[in-house]
Amino acid sequence: MLLLVHTAATLTMLGVILIVQLVHYPLFRHVGPASYETYQAEHMRRITWIVAPAMTTELATAVGLVWQTPPNVSAWQVWTGLALVLFIWATTGLVQVPLHTRLSDGFDAPTHRHLVRSNWLRTGAWTLRAGLVLWMLRNVLP
Repeated sequence: MLLLVHTAATLTMLGVILIVQLVHYPLFRHVGPASYETYQAEHMRRITWIVAPAMTTELATAVGLVWQTPPNVSAWQVWTGLALVLFIWATTGLVQVPLHTRLSDGFDAPTHRHLVRSNWLRTGAWTLRAGLVLWMLRNVLP
């Protein structure tokens, strides 16, 4: 059950990050200066309702899998998964959140470019995690 919840959280975040990276973030530059600050504030408020529960669940279950590793899942898989989650949290807190905070004062093209480019790190990490959790799930399902 723990692995199923973990897989659901990871796949949810993969979907969110792909939409954010490929659709949402690129559209920031088209909002316009008159409404950008409000748009950015609303983005941050609304996205938090989706990502906070999913990311927290993913982190908690990644830790749980280290302590309760399912049969046919190797230790390196769960430790690699946890390392990727910690990387995602670190880049979120140290890179993405400060960039969003800067954009809260108004659109800035260099900051926006940095946001989009640096977010590829999280997109890649969640893609790797999705493959890893699906592999783990395949190993435990009959």
